[in-house]
Amino acid sequence: MSNPWHLYVMAALYIMAGILHFLKPKIYLRIMPRYLPNHKLLVALSGVAEIVLGITLLFESTRAFAVYGIIAMLLVFLLVHFHMLSGEKESAGFPKWLLILRLPLQFILIAWAYWYL
Repeated sequence: MSNPWHLYVMAALYIMAGILHFLKPKIYLRIMPRYLPNHKLLVALSGVAEIVLGITLLFESTRAFAVYGIIAMLLVFLLVHFHMLSGEKESAGFPKWLLILRLPLQFILIAWAYWYL
């Protein structure tokens, strides 16, 4: 059985986002909350997690693992999104309206992932 096209879109989004952690790490490093340790390692680990979860989403035998992993990852990423709203420096130059818009987007992405269970 083939996967629906939107599953491939979701997988590609996470794989590409994960690759960006390695191609453009400075983007991710500048939005990391100061209270988290070892920013470079966390950026690399989150990039690997996105790539692995994007790939495992494509296989029926690993899809549930991928969905739960994506949901957990998105919930953890909410910490970064709230941190970016805490001040001008923390916003990394992004407009406040965009940062606020990202919050409901996280929950839409969670619902999208959950749909594949």
